[in-house]
Amino acid sequence: MMSAAPAYQFSDSSEPSEIRAGTVLPAERRALELTTSDGLTLVGEFAAPENREPAATLVTLHPLPTAGGFMDSHVYRKASFRLPALADIAVLRFNTRGTCSPHGCSDGEFDGGNLERHDLEAAVRWVVEQGLKNVWLVGWSFGTELCLKYGAREPVAEFIEGAVLLSPPLHRASDADLDSWAQAELPLHVLVPEHDDYLQPPEAAERFARVPQARVVGVDGAKHLWVGEKYVSRALEEIAGVVLGRAVELPTEWTGPTARAE
Repeated sequence: MMSAAPAYQFSDSSEPSEIRAGTVLPAERRALELTTSDGLTLVGEFAAPENREPAATLVTLHPLPTAGGFMDSHVYRKASFRLPALADIAVLRFNTRGTCSPHGCSDGEFDGGNLERHDLEAAVRWVVEQGLKNVWLVGWSFGTELCLKYGAREPVAEFIEGAVLLSPPLHRASDADLDSWAQAELPLHVLVPEHDDYLQPPEAAERFARVPQARVVGVDGAKHLWVGEKYVSRALEEIAGVVLGRAVELPTEWTGPTARAE
């Protein structure tokens, strides 16, 4: 069932304020519904820069729903709060089939990463229909499996520039899936926490060696869930830098309207 995007109450200030975990910066936000090729309706939200075209668009794929992952998982929520205003990057978040979050519930049932292929395709089709350019997949945990399994294959591959992966467990994605990325030659940027529960940097470097263009970056001190503002900021700066094609240091203060998320 569809739910409305949160109505944040903004207050203006002429003084700079620190960007904290719950700080919401201005963006054009709208709730949306995605329709899959097998007839399901998925709930989502699109956040874009105000009054200008985005320099890049992220299609985000959330962590494992059976372990509490959804479109409102904190890294993606903060991406939607900050990146449109700070980096001119649009963020599409959505719940895969059978997943519920504060935004609402998507139709269907969790299928372990199989029928979720239709969900990824629906999201990419939506951004293409909107005329958005410089489209990148961003997967986190289970979401990385969907990126790896389906992102370098048609009908998705022709519409994306590449992918950024956070905490890839490589449980569902096979060597054949990695080989599909090697063959597609699409950029693949892999952020691996030093203390990840499933795949740590040395093993990740070995596994992703099958993809010549993959760049594996170990993140000192980080864990699988990227808890802590220090690690969220690092992840967002890495994502922004990849999709914008330049080093990015996101501001830690903002002068202008802000809101506070609950």
